[in-house]
Amino acid sequence: MGYARPELLVETDWLAEHLGDPDIRVYDCTTHLIPDPEKVFMVKSGLADYEAGHIPGAGYLDLQADLSDPTGKFRFTTPDADAFANVLGAKGLSDGCRVVLYSTAAVSWATRIWWMLHAFGVGNITILNGGWQKWQTEGRPVSTEPCQYPAGGLAARRQPDLIVGKDAVLAALADDDAMVVNALTRPQHDGTSKAHYGRPGGITGSVCLPALDLLADDNTFLDAGRLRDKFSEAGIGMGQRVVTYCGGGVAATVDSFALTLLGHNDVGIYDNSLSEWANDPALPMEVKQ
Repeated sequence: MGYARPELLVETDWLAEHLGDPDIRVYDCTTHLIPDPEKVFMVKSGLADYEAGHIPGAGYLDLQADLSDPTGKFRFTTPDADAFANVLGAKGLSDGCRVVLYSTAAVSWATRIWWMLHAFGVGNITILNGGWQKWQTEGRPVSTEPCQYPAGGLAARRQPDLIVGKDAVLAALADDDAMVVNALTRPQHDGTSKAHYGRPGGITGSVCLPALDLLADDNTFLDAGRLRDKFSEAGIGMGQRVVTYCGGGVAATVDSFALTLLGHNDVGIYDNSLSEWANDPALPMEVKQ
């Protein structure tokens, strides 16, 4: 596929052949956002999806319940390193394991957890290309048996500039060599959608490259050439510092993951995204006319 870092993706045929490997850890990362007229979206665990059917031997990771800061003001805020490592260690993730993440819903739930692991310095983490949708379409085996890997030990050390706050976004907006990128839909970015996170529109000075534009019809990532074209058409350079955002730091990780797949090494996500920004009148937003 021409990626600079092809090891960040695994294909369904590879996973089917390696499910029995003792160092493999597979996790369903599904969460659902349910439209709600008062809260924009309600968060619903994907545990029911997992229980109805999952890749044999896979465990389940709940982003909201297990891997978000319970004291945070916003949904999905990244927890501290110790809390993050303790949860994942209890779920069976150990240093030295090869981890495969997927979702039955949008790939962004898997890329969000991938990005968090990446930001805490954990290596050998991959995304199942095409996810559950491709696995099912190919008629591969499905299990309803619960899985609990033996508890492990994980070292987590937060790396700089991979998960950032609003000050880093403001700095990027003021830097000619940086780009701020919205991964939400174009109507949300332009302010023409009814779904918004406070004030409508996008961060003033940012560009829009929707996460879904980076995926093919079978839910796999576009090949390297088409991905590069998408970023180039949006005015995003591979030599620029890039900070991505969305509503809550989830869809943004699809754009950031795709850039990393292409070999970009200076990209981060705005953790609380518009959940924070759109509700602070001191922070600039614009609606496209």
